Amino acid sequence: MVLKTFGWSFAVTALGLVAAVFYGGWTAFWLVAILSILEVSLSFDNAVVNAGVLKKMSEFWQKIFLTIGILIAVFGMRLVFPVVIVSVTAGLGPIEAIDLALNDHAKYEELVTDAHPAIASFGGIFLLMIFLDFIFEDRDIKWLAWLERPLAKLGKIDMLAACIALIVLLITATTFAVHAHQFGGTHADKSATVLLAGVAGLITYMIVGGLSGYFEDKLEEEEEREHEAEEAAKKAGKPVSAVKLVGKAAFFMFMYLEVLDASFSFDGVIGAFAISNDPVVIALGLGIGAMYVRSLTVYLVRQGTLDDYVYLEHGAHYAIGALAVILLITIQYEIPEVVTGGIGVALIAWSFWSSVARNRRLAAAEGGGGDKELAAKEV
Repeated sequence: MVLKTFGWSFAVTALGLVAAVFYGGWTAFWLVAILSILEVSLSFDNAVVNAGVLKKMSEFWQKIFLTIGILIAVFGMRLVFPVVIVSVTAGLGPIEAIDLALNDHAKYEELVTDAHPAIASFGGIFLLMIFLDFIFEDRDIKWLAWLERPLAKLGKIDMLAACIALIVLLITATTFAVHAHQFGGTHADKSATVLLAGVAGLITYMIVGGLSGYFEDKLEEEEEREHEAEEAAKKAGKPVSAVKLVGKAAFFMFMYLEVLDASFSFDGVIGAFAISNDPVVIALGLGIGAMYVRSLTVYLVRQGTLDDYVYLEHGAHYAIGALAVILLITIQYEIPEVVTGGIGVALIAWSFWSSVARNRRLAAAEGGGGDKELAAKEV
């Protein structure tokens, strides 16, 4: 099972490290290895959240996620995206931006870093919406019940998550503008960009998340009617439309996963420049890491890990909330990647051990004839 799921990751690792040696010697080899570990540590929560979506998709779409999806993740977000950012922000043509990336690493790093406020605003608001929508939903299983119960009640207010996200964005843009004008620097005139990028992140979430949710609901409705309407559908020749519906649902969920992965990758792409400013080395390192995150996502789905450890998804969403806040803070202040990754890993580890403790309580209650509902009581 491990070899089947992680086989491509192992192969990509070997090829990537060999390519690094040929490209830049053993120095590049170690830099690529470090960047790979960095990407996995920063994106473990991404794998858990992705698994929650991917388990609803067929094996075909899981393969698409591992093949076409990884090409988008590696070449799109880790290689092409920084070059596009440089091209747009610096007013350069695509060829000039590529030439700058390959031949003037210091200037390329400076331009990507200069675009960080807009990137962090977009990604921060997008991830914040994911966290808020999760925490405001009334769920049967609650992890931190003392917090999640009152928030679920508040979640009954329409559009509350979007309102909070906009308030956070306004506060972030305003304080950024005040700070920039007080202390000057390269970001003194970027408060409007931060605001627009955050609004774009909110709109992107509402469009992609809304479409995926819509088609997912349609798919569930179709599945409920499928059994009783099977004979009538065959006579009327309607099975084809049902297949198209499944395709639409899976496609938009796939698109949602890709945008989600893009938002998670922002901090990794920017943070990678603390280790190397060579775009080839960064793409190799983050690409290997992204492949492991993809494989881990599929592994969690096929092993049914989220069903066995019910608080993992909660921990991952809390990690998303923490990452969203960190991204917005990094618009003004620098936060080490070890802090970002450490918070996410700590929250997921906590939720994992809470799940283990819950399972033990349930097993003890079942074996001793106790109250299973009381044993499953949340933290």
